[in-house]
Amino acid sequence: MKAAPGRIRIIGGNLRNSRLNVPDLPGLRPTPERVRETLFNWLAPTIAGVRALDLCAGTGALGIEALSRGAAAVQFVEPERAAADALRGNLTRLKAEGGEVATTDAARFLQTAPRPFGLVFLDPPFAQQLWTPLAQRLEQGGWLADAAQIYVESPRGLVLALPSNWQPYREGHAGEVSYALYRRFR
Repeated sequence: MKAAPGRIRIIGGNLRNSRLNVPDLPGLRPTPERVRETLFNWLAPTIAGVRALDLCAGTGALGIEALSRGAAAVQFVEPERAAADALRGNLTRLKAEGGEVATTDAARFLQTAPRPFGLVFLDPPFAQQLWTPLAQRLEQGGWLADAAQIYVESPRGLVLALPSNWQPYREGHAGEVSYALYRRFR
């Protein structure tokens, strides 16, 4: 389900009902409101003060929703310049502090000096099949706090090869999309 450009709404927190300007770009697939609402209900007890990584940011809706609900900081990673510029513009317009945007692809970003995050959004473009290599880099590269939570969005029915210490906590489906929240155990 693809929302129209400019129609993404923040659904909770101090930015509730704010609209995100979304460029009309091929392959941009915003996480639906219903899925975001479910995810952030799951995250409600742990979101305050967390450092988050929105690894394949796209619209940035997941990371901005996290900031709205009390995350201390969100690192957005988005290779498409128009999407990254729109994301920066949204952060500025909404006065959403704590957001930083890196205009690079996820794999290249994960080759930089690691900083551990307590929450990671892993929702890569479906056509690129990046779940396994990105998950391995996150796990092996020092990017995850000991008890990190990782949100993964993928096509329904796709079996993912994720690190064995990522244990499913909650999961669901919406149309042709599967989504799950994993907890990392050492």
